[in-house]
Parts: sequence; structure tokens; C-alpha cells
Amino acid sequence: MRRLLAVGAAVVLVLEALTVAFANWILGLAVRRQNMSLAGSKPDAMAVGAWVAGGVFALFLLVCAGLVVRIAVRDAMVGRVWRIVLIVCAVIQGVMGAAVVGLVGWFAFVALMVVLALLVGTLLAYAPEDEEGPRTAPDTGGEVPPPAAPPATA
Repeated sequence: MRRLLAVGAAVVLVLEALTVAFANWILGLAVRRQNMSLAGSKPDAMAVGAWVAGGVFALFLLVCAGLVVRIAVRDAMVGRVWRIVLIVCAVIQGVMGAAVVGLVGWFAFVALMVVLALLVGTLLAYAPEDEEGPRTAPDTGGEVPPPAAPPATA
């Protein structure tokens, strides 16, 4: 079940990367052909900026999709740094969802929330298990005493 979840997350991340790259390519063409500028910047610079931003973000999404595929193939979570990358990707999905609901509409919001749900589901399904057994104090090597009760107040 969790492999299917990870594969689904990877597929939607690839689709989102392609959509982001295509949308930024169209935006760059629109800026260039309509000769738009913002605060005196050249239209060519704005078009290149849109293309680079779209390419970098699409590349980030593809890296995240690759990580999720690796998780699905190995049936194990990636290391701590790569887990943080996937968490950042999930946070970006949430922020983008909040932004697109006003700019694009509810369909785009729902699509991004599906991606977010699949990504968070994958992170939770492959979360490292808590270690069982007694905890030990790092310095003394002995048992950690139970926490003291809070002081009584009158």
C-alpha cells in the first residue's frame, strides 16, 4: 500500500513539474511578445527570468519525484537531508495551494492539495520507527529517571 502511495506521489510530482515548466514558458513568451516591462526592466530579462525560475522549480520537483521513486523502490526512507528536502517540498505545496486558490481557482487548489496529501502520506508511511527500550542519559550511561511531578500550588 505504501509503495503505491509513493508511486502516486512521484507521478503527480512529475506532472506538476511539467505543468510548472510549461506555464512559465508560456509566461515568458507572453512577456516577450507583448513587450511588457516592470519598473523599467527589459522584456527579454523578464522572459529569461520566467524561464529560469520555471526551470529551477521544475527541476526541484523532479528531484523530489526521484527521491520518492527511490523510497518506493527500496521500500525505505531516504536519509535525513533528503527527508528535509521532501518536507520543504510539502511546505511549498501548501504555500502554493494557498496562493493559487485566489489567483487560479479551486480546481488548482484541490490539485495541489492532492499532491500535498500524497507527499505527506509518503513521508508518514515511511517515517522512521521510534526505538523501543529504556532511555539512557547521554553522559552517565544510566537509566533516565521519570520526570518529576510539578510543584503543588496553594
